[in-house]
Amino acid sequence: MVRKAQDWVPARQDIIWIDCNPQAGREMRDIHPLLVLSPQNFNAKTSLVIGLPMTTADYNADNPFAVAVGEVDGKTSYVLCHQPKSFDWRVRNAKPHPLHKMDKARFSEACQVLEQIIQLKGQVREAER
Repeated sequence: MVRKAQDWVPARQDIIWIDCNPQAGREMRDIHPLLVLSPQNFNAKTSLVIGLPMTTADYNADNPFAVAVGEVDGKTSYVLCHQPKSFDWRVRNAKPHPLHKMDKARFSEACQVLEQIIQLKGQVREAER
């Protein structure tokens, strides 16, 4: 079955193209790949997508919050776990990236680094006490 473009909704683990403009400070700008963290039903209902931007900028090799996820055109691609973003994917005309989906192991690694930064699991446990 062929899906129409308007039927497409990004899903968790997808890699999509998203326009990061406008940007401020050290945020990414222009069109970049984004690793989708939010589930498809959330993305469909809200038109928002929560994700982690990706880049091939070499200076991320020493960044403890950047996860190397493979090579693109001979350059290492990094997921920037310290820059979670929320975008209206419909208004920003998001499109599927040619890599389509992050493999489970690398997706899990990126989520673990994000968890080290925001420590949600520990906060939930504290709130339950």
